[in-house]
Amino acid sequence: MAVTGIGLVTALGIGTEATWRALVDGRSGVGPVTRFDASSLRSQLAAEQPGFDAKAFVTNRKSLRIMTRGDQLGYAAAALALRDAAWEPDSTAGSRVAVYAGSNKEMPDPEHFREALLASLDEDRRADVRRFGTAAFESVYPLFYVEGLPGSLLFFISEAYGFTGSNAYFAGTAESSAVAIGTAFRAIRRGEADVALAGGFDDPVSWWNFTKLDALEILTDRNDLASAACRPFDRDRTGSVLGEGAAFLLLEELEIARRRGARVYAELVGFGSAFAAAGFMTPDEDGVEVAAAVEAALREAGSPGDRFGYVAGHGSGTVRGDLSESRGIRSALGSHADTIVGSSIKPATGHLVGAAGALNAAVAALAVDAGVVPPTLNLESPDRGCLLDWVPRESRAVDLNGALAIARGLEGQAVALALGSARR
Repeated sequence: MAVTGIGLVTALGIGTEATWRALVDGRSGVGPVTRFDASSLRSQLAAEQPGFDAKAFVTNRKSLRIMTRGDQLGYAAAALALRDAAWEPDSTAGSRVAVYAGSNKEMPDPEHFREALLASLDEDRRADVRRFGTAAFESVYPLFYVEGLPGSLLFFISEAYGFTGSNAYFAGTAESSAVAIGTAFRAIRRGEADVALAGGFDDPVSWWNFTKLDALEILTDRNDLASAACRPFDRDRTGSVLGEGAAFLLLEELEIARRRGARVYAELVGFGSAFAAAGFMTPDEDGVEVAAAVEAALREAGSPGDRFGYVAGHGSGTVRGDLSESRGIRSALGSHADTIVGSSIKPATGHLVGAAGALNAAVAALAVDAGVVPPTLNLESPDRGCLLDWVPRESRAVDLNGALAIARGLEGQAVALALGSARR
């Protein structure tokens, strides 16, 4: 299955070339939060996209009115993937195009009910439900609940391009968009679609989403380090940094792509997922779910682990997460783990939550195509327990026959996508 289009919107830029060039150059989009006042929070850093204008992509003003920022980012990335693939659907193609998306979206823009919430407080500053009902009826945006439909991006994309084929929305964190891509891969393989647009989007840098994740204490509290705060696989790591953005891939059968003269970044050849119920938000210390997901992806690819020379790691920068991921990869790859290289791009783009898995898939495809591996920024003192070559600080030229992309969820989910070189 050919990856012929990649659309990215991250703090590093709008468009695949902008993000990829920044990653290879070792630049970071992480800085102090500016979208709201984060001074009362434990973590006050994020990777924000400063110049995004949804109107440059969404021409339907009615749709724009009921899109959250996350929806807008996702729509833009999907449009960029289609543009990158130079794929133009004809009038009969719509029913053979699948659309799959993953995200952590769960509600509309919370700013819509700020005024109503404040008006609902009684004299003791306690929320009064009756007051809230009255205030909300008078002041809350009337399309509030429509805007909050989690899978609405599927509609916006399908309506704009006339896609009427198989589709599904996956709710979750990083694993959700990786599952979306894996599902697209399987849909084409089963003959349900000829082409699939799949990826993820998220807007975690809003006060509602940010405060939830901050309360879980998975984000770094080293605000004084600014862009150097997120340190995956480093012995001094203290947590992750959130980032907003989206990533979408266009997949099509390899022979069809070649017949139309499309550029092929890589072939998607395997998809595996697994779960470990070690504990809620406590990863299995040996990364058994990561190992199982990688092994499943390798089985479907029908290739030994030594075909895949690079791992786009989940690498969130948490103490337990990075250690267990490294152990899981080593368990799955055996002795090949001594020769493989890997990296985490989260110090550069931030953790895109629901879009993080799709972004890793895009990075894996770009690395295979370019023969360059982006670095793990801020990796100064590698943790001896994370026994892999995590490519510290600077990018590295590597001739790759394939790559793996890893995504993990908060409750023990793990997904692996295997991508091979199209130059074979």
